[in-house]
Amino acid sequence: MKKIFIPVLLLFATSCGDDFLEKRPQGQYSPDIILTTAGIEGALVGAYALLDGIGTSGVTSWHGAVSNWIFGSVVSDDAYKGSDAGDQPEQTFLERYVWLSTNTHIYGKWRTLYDGIARTNDVLRSLPKVQGLSDQRKTQITAEARFLRGHYHFEAKKMWGNISYLDEQTWDPENPESVLLPNTEDAWPKIEADFKFAAENLPVSQADPGRPTKNAAYAYLGKCHMFQGFPKGQPNVQHLTAAKEALLQVVNSGKYKLMERFHDNFAAETRNNAESVFEVQYTVTAADGSGGNAGDELTYMYPNGPGGCCGFFQASQNLVNAYKTDEKGLPMIKTFNEENVKNDEGLLSSAPFEPYTGRLDSRVDWTLGRRGIPYIDWGLHPGRFWIRDQSYAGPYSSKKQIVSKAESGKTGNPRLSTNNYRLIRYDHVLLWLAECEVELGNLEKAREYVNMIRKRAANPDGFVKTDAGKAAANYEVGLYSEPWKDAAAARDAVRFETRLEFAMEGHRFFDLVRWGIAVQVLNTYLEKEKNLRTYLSGAKFEERHQYYPIPQQAIVYSTKNGKATLTQNPGY
Repeated sequence: MKKIFIPVLLLFATSCGDDFLEKRPQGQYSPDIILTTAGIEGALVGAYALLDGIGTSGVTSWHGAVSNWIFGSVVSDDAYKGSDAGDQPEQTFLERYVWLSTNTHIYGKWRTLYDGIARTNDVLRSLPKVQGLSDQRKTQITAEARFLRGHYHFEAKKMWGNISYLDEQTWDPENPESVLLPNTEDAWPKIEADFKFAAENLPVSQADPGRPTKNAAYAYLGKCHMFQGFPKGQPNVQHLTAAKEALLQVVNSGKYKLMERFHDNFAAETRNNAESVFEVQYTVTAADGSGGNAGDELTYMYPNGPGGCCGFFQASQNLVNAYKTDEKGLPMIKTFNEENVKNDEGLLSSAPFEPYTGRLDSRVDWTLGRRGIPYIDWGLHPGRFWIRDQSYAGPYSSKKQIVSKAESGKTGNPRLSTNNYRLIRYDHVLLWLAECEVELGNLEKAREYVNMIRKRAANPDGFVKTDAGKAAANYEVGLYSEPWKDAAAARDAVRFETRLEFAMEGHRFFDLVRWGIAVQVLNTYLEKEKNLRTYLSGAKFEERHQYYPIPQQAIVYSTKNGKATLTQNPGY
């Protein structure tokens, strides 16, 4: 592991942006420099710089992308790897659950997160020695650094389960063996402690976009408890109660609201809006045009759509089917996948095609691209003309991370933009609260939260429109008008709503795991999908796949006195 934790202090903030993140600390590590007020502030910016998952030397950008489009969506029932069979085969191994500890994507994610942890610990270790800062500023720097450290550990915890937690007392950049700690202790209490400290010491608002606030810390603390709320698939009242308490701090602050239009959460023009609780800031300022949303660069259409490359991250037929609604405009939770929404697979773009005319949830066409539907302001999606290989990965494109023409092509690269990644939004908070209320027996309160989300989806002003101003498809979204009396049905409704709201955002796989239903759901998904995507034949999701294997390189580098300090996850 000593190769992972390279002392990185005064770093190039190549990707995070907006105001304070554009002040890029430069040069080599020097204890004298970091112990100045400017040096410690620069080191903190360096800790922010890895939020987007880009910047670790020797690791390509999409491995550590904060959006988790590979680790959270491609391995779930939301998306296919996309592109063609010969491109990025290691992603195909991940999608087929052939998970090897030598997979470079897995190692890239590990390195990125632990480099982020190292940067935060550099700040926290050096801060007490800095002269010229007020006690108030030191406390806030500590709170920001601990928030970031909590985030990096949280991401590692949900990926691998068994991780080493490293703090500033452990971390010593002069002693590589200081980080050689076993991964046998549960890291959750220490991660929670970081967010608790941040919540107690951060301000309610920040002048710089991208710096966490008190409410962002409370939301993340609630998220920690949500990930512990269903051990072995059974509700844990203690964690769910704690989650509710933290999340209500966000609601009761009165600082957030749902935007009227769903797409405002994904458009670059509406970054840092009233729904955003914590947003990873992107900017493109480097001379070579790097940075921005480089972690999602592969997900643009190929070859003639926006970006001209690369055709990865295609929505699954299962996901498209999930957006069907019944005569009341409600989701077809039990039967949605019995019949497929009509698509244009096998048709040339020049061949006639009429899109599906059945009832659909309006969020479908902001979540993914399909033939005949307006694609932001890039025109109608032409189908095969924008798909690299329909026969391999189907007819649908990704969409949430694609920007308008005006916001694309920053610094010459048509796929880079300054569109931020909304890590935690107010709709997350509301649907987590709905989960809590179901398990705590307050079904009507859960229904209220879900209907708040659905009311926004039903807003005609937020529908995808044709050039004539009409709805581009037969959108019909209804509210749950009947009281909820059955806890199991309410639970299904909340979880289904969570999928519809956050599809293709890197959350789905981790939600299935924390709910304890990944094995059942993903094997049911594969049973049908293997007939649509033949490369999925023989794929099987097993219990061990709920966590990724610890990278073999990390285990080797953890050797101390001839023995590895890291223990591999069971089954690998």
